[in-house]
Amino acid sequence: MKQTLSALTILLVLTPMAGCAPPPKSGSAANYGKTIGGSGKPIVSVQPTPRGPFKTVLIDGAERLQARGPVGQLGGTFYDNQISDGPKTFNPWASTDATSSTLGGMLYAGLMVTDAYSGEPVPYLAKSVKLSDDKMTYTVTLRKGLKWSDGQPITSKDVVFTWNEIVKAGLGNASHRDVVLVDGQFPDVKALDDLTIQFKTAKPFAPFMRNLSEGIAPAHIFKPVVAKGDTAFSAFMGVSDAAKAPQKFVSGGMWLLESYVPRQKAIFKRNPHFFMVDSKGQRLPYMDKFSISFVGDMNNQSLQFEQGKVDIYNVPGNLLSHVRQLKKPDFKLYNLGPATGTVFLTLNMNNRNNAEGKPFVNPVKSAWFRDVNFRQAINHAIKRQDIVANILKGVGAPLFTSESLSSIYLNPKLAKGFDADIDYAKSLLKKSGFTWDKQGILHDKQGNVVEFNLYTNSGNTEREAVGVNLKQDLAQLGMKVNFKPIDFNVLIGNLKDGTWEAMVMGLTGSPLDPHSGANVWKSDGSIHMFNQRKIEAGKATNINDRFPWEKQLDALVETGSQTFDEKERHQVYDALQQVVYEQAPFIYLYSPLNIIAVRERIQNFDPTPLEAFHNTEEVWIQP
Repeated sequence: MKQTLSALTILLVLTPMAGCAPPPKSGSAANYGKTIGGSGKPIVSVQPTPRGPFKTVLIDGAERLQARGPVGQLGGTFYDNQISDGPKTFNPWASTDATSSTLGGMLYAGLMVTDAYSGEPVPYLAKSVKLSDDKMTYTVTLRKGLKWSDGQPITSKDVVFTWNEIVKAGLGNASHRDVVLVDGQFPDVKALDDLTIQFKTAKPFAPFMRNLSEGIAPAHIFKPVVAKGDTAFSAFMGVSDAAKAPQKFVSGGMWLLESYVPRQKAIFKRNPHFFMVDSKGQRLPYMDKFSISFVGDMNNQSLQFEQGKVDIYNVPGNLLSHVRQLKKPDFKLYNLGPATGTVFLTLNMNNRNNAEGKPFVNPVKSAWFRDVNFRQAINHAIKRQDIVANILKGVGAPLFTSESLSSIYLNPKLAKGFDADIDYAKSLLKKSGFTWDKQGILHDKQGNVVEFNLYTNSGNTEREAVGVNLKQDLAQLGMKVNFKPIDFNVLIGNLKDGTWEAMVMGLTGSPLDPHSGANVWKSDGSIHMFNQRKIEAGKATNINDRFPWEKQLDALVETGSQTFDEKERHQVYDALQQVVYEQAPFIYLYSPLNIIAVRERIQNFDPTPLEAFHNTEEVWIQP
C-alpha cells in the first residue's frame, strides 16, 4: 500500500506484515489527550477487546469469510460526508487523492486485509498465504466461490492481470508500483492454477505481506482498457462515466456504485455477491446503502452532523467544545488517539524545465527552496504551540517528524522537537547570504526580495487558519508570503503539473510500517513532491540529479524494506527520520487527536486506534 494526499488527514489503514509490533494502544494517545478539558458529552477512550481470528465457513460449496461481531439486522442507509468537490476518478489505480482512493477502494478487495484489533494481516479474498523459509516466495490460495458483481468468477487470472499489467506497468498512479519494488525489481507473479498464485520477490522483502492488500481488478473488464495505454486507463471509470452509467462498474468489494451526482453525492448499494457472512450465514453487509455527500468546508460538514443528516463526524479540535454541548442528534464521542497521517509545509525544490523548456519554478525561488538553511529557518520560525493552542484548541500536539505520533516507529528523541526561535532562524539565513533592508524586508544575496505563494485546500478551515499563522510567523523573518487557499482538485492538479511554490498539505499513512511512505521518500517516487521528477508509465525515472541526502533516503528505504529484525528496522527508520529532520523537505506542523462522533442509531460500531470504521460489513442501522 501507499500514502495518498488528503484534503483532510483521512484514516488510511495499511496492513502490517506478520510478526510486526502490535498497533499503538489507546494509552499512547492519552498522554496528550489530557489536554481535552471542559464540560459536556463524555469522550470514550477507545480500548477495543480483540475478537479472535476470522473463520472460513463452507456454504453451498463457497468458502465464505465469517464476521466476528454480534448478529445484526439487514437494511438501512449509512450517511457520511467529506470536505471535497468529489472524486476525480473511481479508478483506485489511477487515484492520487484520498477522496478518489476511498470511493474507488469501496469497489474492490485485496488478497489480505488488516485486522484492526491486532494489526496483523489476515486473509481476505485469499483463503491462505504461505511464506517460504527463505522469505521470498508467497503462495496464495483464493477462496472457492468468489464472484464479481456481474456473476463472473474471481480467479488467479484476475490477480496476475492486476499485478503484471496494471501495477507493474505503473498505469494510473505509479505509487502502487513504487511500494513493492525491492532493489528496483518487481516481484514475479504467476498463476499455478485457477485458485493459486505465486509471488516471488528478488530478495526478502519485509513489507510484502502488507502489500498483498492491493485491490484486485476484474481482468475481463479492464484488459481491453489496459491494451489502449495509460491515457485510456487513467480516464477509465471517470466521474462522467460514474454519473451516466454507474451500473457498468463491476465490483469485487462490498459495494456497488448506484449513482453519482458530480460535486454533490455518491450512493453505493450492497454487492449481493460479496463473500462475507455473519454467524448465521446471512450475506453481508447488513446495510443496504452507503451515501457520501460532498461539502465545501468544515462548517457545512459540522452543520450536516448537527442536523442529523450524517451518521459519523471527524470532529476538529476547534469545534470539539461546541459538539460536546449538542443535545441532538443522539451520538457518542470516541477518542481514537493521535491521527495516523501528517500535516506539513513543503517548498518546491524542482529546478528542472517542463516540456516547453520553461522552469517549473522561478529559478530564483527554487534556489531558496533548495537551500537547507532557508528551509530550516522557516522550520525554526514556526510557532507550533500557537497552532495547537489557538487552532486545535489544545486537541493535538506539535509534530516534528516524518512518522506520526501514533506510529510504533516514531523516533522519541526527534519527537520532542524545539521551540520557535526567530534569532536562530535569522542566523541560518545569514549563513546563506540573506540580508534585511531598513524596513526589515528579506533579500537574497543577489538582492531579490523573498516573496512566494503558499497554497492549501480551501474549505478546510483548520488548514486555512494554519496558513494565516504561517504567513504571520514568516513575516517575522522579513518574508512576504502570499497565502492562497484553492480548490483541492485544482491544488492536486498544480501538484502534478509542478506549478506551485509552497503548500500546506497532508498525507495519509500507516502507524505500523514506514514503508507505506516509499512513494514519498524514493527519489523516483510518484509523490516525491518536494523535488518531483517526471514519472511515465513503464519507463525508468531519471534520478541522476539527486541531492546527497536523497541518496541517503533511497538507501534507507531499501534497507528498511529488506530488514526483518524489528530492532534493526527501528534503527533504520530512526535514521530515515533523522535525515528528514535535518534536511526539512517537509516541515511538519501538528498532529491532531482523532475524535469521532457517531450517532446512536449505528450499531456494532467498534472503533480501534487503527481505524474507526474497520468492520463496515457488520455495522447495522437501528430503525
